[in-house]
Amino acid sequence: MPAMPLLSAAALLAHLRFAPLERTRTLSTRVSSLLPLSMFMDLAVLAGHLILYPTGISQEQPAPHHAPRRAGQDTDADAPAVLPTEGRAHPPVLMLHGFIDNRSVFVLLRRSLRRHGWRHVEALNYSPLTCDLRKAADLLGKHVEEVCLRTGHTRVDIVGHSLGGLIARYYVQRLGGDSRVRTVITLGTPHSGTSVAPLMSAHPVIRQMRPDSDVIAELALPAPHCRTHFVAFWSEDDHVMAPPRTACVEHPDLSAYNVHVTGVGHLALPVNGTVAAGIREALTSVEEAEGTGRAFSVA
Repeated sequence: MPAMPLLSAAALLAHLRFAPLERTRTLSTRVSSLLPLSMFMDLAVLAGHLILYPTGISQEQPAPHHAPRRAGQDTDADAPAVLPTEGRAHPPVLMLHGFIDNRSVFVLLRRSLRRHGWRHVEALNYSPLTCDLRKAADLLGKHVEEVCLRTGHTRVDIVGHSLGGLIARYYVQRLGGDSRVRTVITLGTPHSGTSVAPLMSAHPVIRQMRPDSDVIAELALPAPHCRTHFVAFWSEDDHVMAPPRTACVEHPDLSAYNVHVTGVGHLALPVNGTVAAGIREALTSVEEAEGTGRAFSVA
C-alpha cells in the first residue's frame, strides 16, 4: 500500500474501527504538551523497572493453559479476572523487549491483555550480549514456530518495544516471518534509524539502529508480498527516537498505521494505559477486519 502523510488531528480511541482508511491516528493522554512531566514519568518508570528487572532475567517458562476465569469466579487467586471478551480465540501475543532490557518491562501490558481475554501472552528474552539484530530475528523465528506448535495457532501477533520492534520487523520482512505473524505492533521503534547517543555506537547493535546502517537499508528494500499488518506507536516526547517520527513505519509496500501518542516518553510506552488500550484496539480491529473482509484501520 502507498504511504500516506501523517495527520495532526488529536483523537482518542473511539468508533472508527471501520472508518475510511487513514494511515495515522493520535492518542492523547492527560500529560500532553508537558515535556518536563513526561521526562519525570520516564525516570519514575525507570526506577520502578530497575526494581522489577531481576524478575525478568530468566527466560519465561510457558505455563500450562487453564480455562479462563470470569470476573467474580472463585478459582485460582493469582489468575486475573477475564473481562467479557474472553470467548474470542485471540492468536498468541509474543512480546519482545528493547536493548539491554528483559521481559519484566511488559508486566503491566501482559496483565492488561490477559484481563481482556488474551489467554496466550508470552515474552521472549534475547541475550543482552546480542551483537547482531539479524541473529536475534532468526531466534525469534524459531520461538514463533515453537509457540505455534504448542498452542495450535498458525499465526501470532508481536508487540515489540524499541529494538524489539525492529527485530520483529526484520524477521517478518526479511526472513519470511509474514507467513507466521499477523500483526506487529511497535512501541518507540527506530524504523528509519535513530541518531541519539552517538557515543554508544561502539556496540554493534546500536550501529545497526543508525539511519545509515545496513539493517535500515535492508528494511527500506521492496517488500511487495508482505502479509503482516504493522501498527507503530510513536511520541514526540520520546527522546530516544531522533527524530521522533523515525518510530513511524513509512514503507510503500507495507500495510502500516502510525499512532501518535502525546505526552509519553520512551520508557513509559510499554506501561502507559492509553497505549495498552490502543494495542488492544489494534489487535481487535485486525481480527474483525479479517472476519468481515473489510479494510483494517486503527482508531
